[in-house]
Amino acid sequence: MTSRKRILEAIRHGTPDRIPVSPFGLGALDPDGAMARELIEKTDPFISVGVGGNPFVGSAAVPRVIQEADTRISIYDTPKGELVTRFRRTDVTGATVEYPMKSPEDVEKFLSMPFEPANVDLTGYKEWSDRVGEEAFVLADLPDAICLPATWLSPQDFCTWWADYPDLMRKLTSIAASRLNEFVHRLCREGVGAFRIIGGEYASVQLGPSGFDALVTPFDTELVDIIHSYGGIAYYHNHGSVMRFLDRLADLGIDALDPLEAPPWGDVDIGEATRQIGDRVCLVGNLDDMEIIDALPTERVVAIAEQRVAAAGGSGFILGGTASGTYTERGARNFIAMAEMVRGRMRTDGP
Repeated sequence: MTSRKRILEAIRHGTPDRIPVSPFGLGALDPDGAMARELIEKTDPFISVGVGGNPFVGSAAVPRVIQEADTRISIYDTPKGELVTRFRRTDVTGATVEYPMKSPEDVEKFLSMPFEPANVDLTGYKEWSDRVGEEAFVLADLPDAICLPATWLSPQDFCTWWADYPDLMRKLTSIAASRLNEFVHRLCREGVGAFRIIGGEYASVQLGPSGFDALVTPFDTELVDIIHSYGGIAYYHNHGSVMRFLDRLADLGIDALDPLEAPPWGDVDIGEATRQIGDRVCLVGNLDDMEIIDALPTERVVAIAEQRVAAAGGSGFILGGTASGTYTERGARNFIAMAEMVRGRMRTDGP
């Protein structure tokens, strides 16, 4: 069974020849190097690829960009005034230090900008699909509608606006969903068959159940329905503590969910998660890239992985990391060792 077929079989709750062991991306490896080729050959990677422009802003509104020392300033000149973002990069990291929406009036500025649908660019998607063939599973990156308010407001304003301006938050998210849904229709018609949806964690981590119910559930359910109407796969990404959100996530109709972080980084007991929603959603991950797979001795990594496999069972589970793609060659070799462990279990226990 090829990696792609193995992953699809797990997502569809069938019985693959073995449980997939799936690093997310190629980490810090040289994609053209020998280690990356060995990883692709011996494990079942997910490859996540961008597929075009920003579906929320579209192609008509283009910011002016000014570089001042270590800060990049992006300015949208709207009919109702400027929207300004500042992104600062140091020797260590980079971060947004000023967000474009700071008051309700800035929403009107955003809505006054000219809008044309974002450009679709499947170059990377097709290149990676051709490159890995059946030996990996390629996903198109897709933000969900809540990503518009969550990335155009500061984290603090995102939370306080849900308390102070809930109707405005719903309006922004609804507009984002409308633009996103049309973008996804075009991608599906162009042949994209699997999507990795990100953004739900903005609600589950920052806003709680009421925010999730209002700003994620109605819009992401519709998004998943569109993907399924073309026969596509809706793979969902949601960091953080998710045990109390599992039923909400499953009710979106998604096909797979990552990264299901175990304590202390999250709260997921993979056995309990399997009992709760494992008959509806393929569960992906449950190991940490940085703290386990890339940090511990191989024997310890394999032992932990074996415990997770035993707890999750053999159907509807894909063993993986944090879906962050931050591992090094050491982590890659540990992924290969986990795949060898799973193959050994299948030889002993049978499918």
